[in-house]
Amino acid sequence: MTPEEPPVIRAESLEKRFGDRVAVEALDLDIPAGEVFGLLGPNGAGKTTTVRMLTSLIAPTAGRAWVGGHAIGVDDQAVRASVGVLTEVPGLYARLTAAENLRFHARLHGLDDVDGRIARYLGLLGLSDRRDDRAGGFSKGMKQKLAIARALLHDPQVVFLDEPTAALDPSAARVVRDFITGLRDAGRTIVLCTHNLDEAQRVCDRIAIMRRTILKVGTPETLRTDLAGNRLVIRLRGVGEAVAKAATAHIPDGRLAVTETTLSLPTPDPDGEAPGLVRAVVEAGGDVLRVEVERPTLEAVYLDLVGGDEQQEDEA
Repeated sequence: MTPEEPPVIRAESLEKRFGDRVAVEALDLDIPAGEVFGLLGPNGAGKTTTVRMLTSLIAPTAGRAWVGGHAIGVDDQAVRASVGVLTEVPGLYARLTAAENLRFHARLHGLDDVDGRIARYLGLLGLSDRRDDRAGGFSKGMKQKLAIARALLHDPQVVFLDEPTAALDPSAARVVRDFITGLRDAGRTIVLCTHNLDEAQRVCDRIAIMRRTILKVGTPETLRTDLAGNRLVIRLRGVGEAVAKAATAHIPDGRLAVTETTLSLPTPDPDGEAPGLVRAVVEAGGDVLRVEVERPTLEAVYLDLVGGDEQQEDEA
């Protein structure tokens, strides 16, 4: 996003209360065009509530937000027309066929070339041969893919996906992930709500870890790198007395752990500290087999920020 380009989604101090319960508070977001942005958090963290506010389905208690240049609470009809939404529960009409479900949705949006749109999205999601079958007879995975087709039928600028690969087998989940990547490459902005850490790491350009508000945001890599816990590990054929003495002289602050075959150094800057330590080891006669940087997993970052306990209350 260049300085001249406003974000496609912006939220400022967004808040939602239900009675005395705070679902979302002091939430700030800037999401540029063409980004897959993940909302990651435990049950009750406010992910679904945030999506409902940003799609003008519910009004915020406080704060402001804009989607595609349209103000939430002011241009709500324009907001709804510019977004596609996949809810956690697909909500299809069981007695209608796949094509009839999409045709009904197309009518609500006043779309043209309805048959062409239906054929395109059913084809992209592998449902062409089931277009005339009733949705009630579909598997959970097929219903999910049909719901994704429905969310995209009107070619929205912004797409909100709530657990899009839920109930999908690994092959179908990969189809959906590839489809999300294709949407991003076509310039669409995707907001992905998920509990799936692996999925977030695979498809998201940036991830916001939230618990009522944004606790931390960054790329999957920077989230892992920024968390204390990076460790530089030098593996040797053997750590003799001379090598151990040289290494501890180079790192005299007590951080260095020495075993018979490894030197292990917890450090926020492993790439910066590695050259000097390796040089000291080699000059002392150390036979270095390999140098590794062990970083925290995204799961470790997540648990460090939200804690190990999942909130059990339902999201509003």
